[in-house]
Amino acid sequence: MATRTLPDRKSSSGPSARLSSEELVAAYRNMLLSRRIDDKEVQLKRQNKIFFQISGAGHEAILTAAGMILKPAYDWFYTYYRDRALCLELGVTPAEMLYEAVGAAIDPASGGRQMPSHWGHKAYNIVSASSPTGTQFLQGVGSAEASLRAKLLNISEGFQKDEVVLVTTGEGTTSEGEFWESLNTASNLKLPAVYLVEDNGYAISVPVEVNTAGGSISKLVRSFPNFFIEEVDGCDLLASYDTMQRAVEHARQRKGPALVHARVIRPYSHSLSDDETMYRPPNEREADAARDPVTQFPKWLVSEGHATDDELKKIQEEVDELVLAATDDALAQPQPGPETVYYGVYSPDVDPTSEQFDTEDDPQFSGEPTTMVDLLNACMKDEMRRDQKILVFGQDVADVSREEHLGKVKGKGGVFKVTWGLQKEFGGARVYNSPLAEANIVGRAIGLAVRGFKPVVEVQFFDYIWPAYMQLRDELATMRWRSNNNFSAPVVVRTTYGGYIRGAIYHSQTGASIFTHCPGLRVVCPATALDANGLLRTAIRCDDPVIFLEHKHLYRQTYNKSVYPGPNFMIPFGKAKVVREGTDVTVVTYGATVQRAITAANAVADSGISVEVIDLRTLSPWDRERVFESVKKNSRVIVAYEDSLSWGYGAEISAAIADECFAWLDAPVKRVASSDTFVGYAPRLEDAILPQVEDFKQAYEEIMKF
Repeated sequence: MATRTLPDRKSSSGPSARLSSEELVAAYRNMLLSRRIDDKEVQLKRQNKIFFQISGAGHEAILTAAGMILKPAYDWFYTYYRDRALCLELGVTPAEMLYEAVGAAIDPASGGRQMPSHWGHKAYNIVSASSPTGTQFLQGVGSAEASLRAKLLNISEGFQKDEVVLVTTGEGTTSEGEFWESLNTASNLKLPAVYLVEDNGYAISVPVEVNTAGGSISKLVRSFPNFFIEEVDGCDLLASYDTMQRAVEHARQRKGPALVHARVIRPYSHSLSDDETMYRPPNEREADAARDPVTQFPKWLVSEGHATDDELKKIQEEVDELVLAATDDALAQPQPGPETVYYGVYSPDVDPTSEQFDTEDDPQFSGEPTTMVDLLNACMKDEMRRDQKILVFGQDVADVSREEHLGKVKGKGGVFKVTWGLQKEFGGARVYNSPLAEANIVGRAIGLAVRGFKPVVEVQFFDYIWPAYMQLRDELATMRWRSNNNFSAPVVVRTTYGGYIRGAIYHSQTGASIFTHCPGLRVVCPATALDANGLLRTAIRCDDPVIFLEHKHLYRQTYNKSVYPGPNFMIPFGKAKVVREGTDVTVVTYGATVQRAITAANAVADSGISVEVIDLRTLSPWDRERVFESVKKNSRVIVAYEDSLSWGYGAEISAAIADECFAWLDAPVKRVASSDTFVGYAPRLEDAILPQVEDFKQAYEEIMKF
């Protein structure tokens, strides 16, 4: 797109005509300040005083315009690393930006935990940004969705009547699938989200035509309904202001989302780890320099009479002094101490392992024994009656998507009926279906949780959770820690897992260790209906993200039924249960292998082997104290789990026992687990692959030989 001639303010009839000379000069000051901080960081990096640098140079005009129109602490912002000028315009100070660069403890974005230019500021609603490209889209959509849900539920606290959510990105990141998933939901729900695509022509060294078919993302997305879409020269401040104002107004008026495709330049390399001269010819870089807003805009200000050369020179001197003072300030700041490393991994205020969550010894039983499915359902109903901000969504979780059919049909309520009837009682604003897209479910949930909702979402099968893993591992688990406890996302992710159902490869997976390996996540795995009810209630009331694993085989077993324990029944995390006492062998297990361990223990009792079976119930945290106490008493231990033997969850338990209880052991720590393969469909294959009662009996007999 050719650079448009900047109009005379006096003759313009567009929105930018309302900008005064003072506002235009202030915009220049913000653009210059952004560039000077970039330059200072480059200098500091070359002096080895900071450790990473990535620039927002060339993006200053569109970002300054966006910051002029949007409202800090009113609107919400999901940014990416080029957005320095936006954050300055919203109120972040040069010193605060340089605190990031040096890794200072007082850095408001992360307390020294993230690299520079990972923006975040609670005071201005700039939500903690991360490094993975494209993860911000679904979270921004979830944050915009929170505005919609709040209006439907008449919730006003924490929400503005016409707030919008700005989601920014480079053009290369629009290649990510989550970008397209987010557009689909934003369009479908007419959400007040404004996308700003800052297209500088390159994704590191890859030019736009390689990333994007046809070379224009705005042309590709025009078929989405309800979208305002406009392309603009992002180096032109006035054109950028006009376009951003139209886009934001479209969203404020709740006409739907907007996408502004701003063509900008990248006068510096991608980062100081990159050398653009290796792949960009001189004439291309010279053409960029001719469009540089930081050098071209002040010329226009003088030519149009908005400022004099002397006035601009004074601004340059003031900016340089400000950056120098901010640099001195930042370099004098201490880094966070080693004693802070665990702060914010989990909530420092709400401890789900505490007595506050332990009402297990005082259940208020009523009714007839019923299944895990029914008691999970009962828990969600209890909690949704208690807290209006609990939302339940996922694939097929609603009774119907077309609410006019409620009462005319029985309703779906999940493929296993765990959420059946929730929509009928609580309505479609709180219980609703999502697209068939796991990242969409989890990413939106994060955005909703940041805004104060409590999403209890369902991923239909553990086997298909992997598209959401980026959101789970890099976003959900890290949100609190990476923001130094400024932001949190206490989402509950329910998912079904496990074999023993003839489900073959893709309906039998049990990889709990993949999630217990993630600091920041609580991982729960009940074996009985009663435990499922109490643990889910704790998961919902705690303030951490929880992966709640529900074994399909256990959903309707008769041996694990229970009566309803009442609306305040909770089991704290990290509290294992001795489900069978014994004096010779300790078995540490969880999930569907608990009953098999018990059955095998009963079978060997007649031969004089006394087996104690411990159900862990929660996998992260796990009850080290109770396990170690039993191991020290019995001196022989077997760790059993349904996952593959190698690299499974039981390896960590085994290693911890070897570390802490070696002096009490009379035999090596033994494991019972699945074979190192996949789960087959044919019954003989599945039986041979998964741990069976006979495997437990054999393990008990073998360990007693020591």
